[in-house]
Amino acid sequence: MEGRAVTVWPVREAREEDSLASAAREGDRDAFGRLYDRFGRMVHGILLARVPPREVDDLVQEVFLLALRQLHALRDVSRFGAWLATITRNRANDYFRRAIPDEKVTEPVDENQAESRTTDHAAEQEAAVILAVVRALPEPYREPLIFRLVEGMTGPEIAARTGLTHGSVRVNLCRGMQLLREKLAENAKGAS
Repeated sequence: MEGRAVTVWPVREAREEDSLASAAREGDRDAFGRLYDRFGRMVHGILLARVPPREVDDLVQEVFLLALRQLHALRDVSRFGAWLATITRNRANDYFRRAIPDEKVTEPVDENQAESRTTDHAAEQEAAVILAVVRALPEPYREPLIFRLVEGMTGPEIAARTGLTHGSVRVNLCRGMQLLREKLAENAKGAS
């Protein structure tokens, strides 16, 4: 008989998250803070896949404030991650429904800052191109790729946070990376 490795942490972690969600629903702010620590990267990743990067941090805060206010409506604490992901996606959709004027504030810049900003700007442009390509991928691949590449989450973490099976996450990451490579190669050929 062949031995198989068994990983127990997702079950134990899920039970702990259920306990935290229950405690938070009863008003325990520390428990909600721990949920924030566990699910913050997921919320950040979902938003990054959908809204302008400069808006993500503020929207993460808005999502958690909304979740805190609506926690009493969560019927099944074991679905906290999926419930929070739905709130996050809805908040991203709401972002585009309301008109936000783009205000630009200019600040004086010295020479050292200008040189540093030029270098940073090139890296930011490259990251923006890659992010735009990821955001143009089909829905099932977008979020898992952001979770993995930007948020640094592992496959099992993505599965645990999103409610997807580990196999689904693995397939979506594999196919998503393949599509991402193809699109980036097309972009590179087009730029040459």
